[in-house]
Amino acid sequence: MSEKIFNDRVKLKRAYESPAADDGKRVLVDRLWPRGVRKTEAGIDCWMKQLAPSTELRQWFGHDPARWEEFRRRYAAEIHEHRDELEQLRDLIRQGTVTLVYSAHDEAHNDAVVLRETLLRHR
Repeated sequence: MSEKIFNDRVKLKRAYESPAADDGKRVLVDRLWPRGVRKTEAGIDCWMKQLAPSTELRQWFGHDPARWEEFRRRYAAEIHEHRDELEQLRDLIRQGTVTLVYSAHDEAHNDAVVLRETLLRHR
């Protein structure tokens, strides 16, 4: 599969945005269910808690952009501890579009961004 096709198949979307037909498989990548989002309305196909940052790392980061680079480094290391789940996610991407769903308000500094980077870098 070409790099462009693979890149185009991995999307990011906040859990508070409505599901769309072009989302493909919607994979929740947070350890906690998003507040105020009903499971019946979320359109989540798969919840991959194992690929979410550990509770300790998530609490340390606290969505502080000043800690972003260190968070990215630590979280990438955690992701690689879950090779089976990472490969399962890659298999979904090979089948079609996958939207990584997250709940953070900051669209540039969150776990889904790091997970997408990891997926695209290590195919």
